[in-house]
Amino acid sequence: MKAELGKLIELQISDTAIRDMQTTINTAEQRRAEIEQEFEQRASSIREVQNRLETLKSEKASFEKQMSESKTLQERAERNLKQSMNQREYETAMKEVDACQKQIGTAETSIVETVEKIEAVEKEIEDRAEEISSFEQKRGEALSAFDAEVAESKSKLEGALSERGKVFATLPAQLASVYNRLVQRSRDGIAVAEVRGGSCSACFMTLRPQIQVEVRKGDEIITCESCTRILYVSAESTSA
Repeated sequence: MKAELGKLIELQISDTAIRDMQTTINTAEQRRAEIEQEFEQRASSIREVQNRLETLKSEKASFEKQMSESKTLQERAERNLKQSMNQREYETAMKEVDACQKQIGTAETSIVETVEKIEAVEKEIEDRAEEISSFEQKRGEALSAFDAEVAESKSKLEGALSERGKVFATLPAQLASVYNRLVQRSRDGIAVAEVRGGSCSACFMTLRPQIQVEVRKGDEIITCESCTRILYVSAESTSA
């Protein structure tokens, strides 16, 4: 019976590993998308800063154009002022000069303010230069590492399933049926549970002293009175 219990323990360890590998494989697409989404958020942050810089540069160019146009109009108004023949022409020219000067002053102020904003954004980009320059490399490395992990899980899964089949084939039919029934009924896939601290490690129910003694002997298959899983005590606990 100890040999059969050992096979059950080996089978449970194998099935737990297989279950973890299958979860890794089955959720691979979702988890890969999450990695890509994380990097897309960072990329979006980088693009936002870069777009902000381009927008500010465009605004600066627009203000500079406005100032240039206002200076051209001012020069024309000043010529008209010098060439005015009467009071009406003089006043009209003066109004145009004043309006142009205000427009130029407003444009100059806007340019100065925009330059300060540009310098602040350029400083932010400079501070994030390493992040920006290495972004694609890190993204590629993260996805490559993830793909390698999934590929390794697929490779290991094939071997684990093969070994699992060999061990399962050596179990008596009735014991194999009990094991399968327990696995299918359990949400966590645990059919064989270790006894730890006098309790079933699957359902955490404290075991009666007599049950603990019988499990330690290992002379027969003992199940938990609460969850009906097959119980065992690790070799370390037995020797202790």
